[in-house]
Amino acid sequence: MNTKYLEIVKAPVITEKSAAMAEKGQYVFKVDPKANKTEIKQAIEKLFNVKVEEISTLNAVPKKRRVGRYSGLTNRTKKAIVRLAEGQTIDLG
Repeated sequence: MNTKYLEIVKAPVITEKSAAMAEKGQYVFKVDPKANKTEIKQAIEKLFNVKVEEISTLNAVPKKRRVGRYSGLTNRTKKAIVRLAEGQTIDLG
């Protein structure tokens, strides 16, 4: 596997909502905030050997956090919702 693609796709998001979406052929991944849709599509297709039809991305806003007298923000993240071609699946188990 190419390490370039592993830097773009960080990890799958596994929640009840994403599990329900997976049944419909849509998968959610945490991705590099600097990556664009084309890079994400290429990385998913190469890593999982599937055909991607559509990608939607969203930037999660960092939240304010406080530890004692120190305040700051959580890390910014980006999620990609990937819709695969009909009949294709990704095994995240």
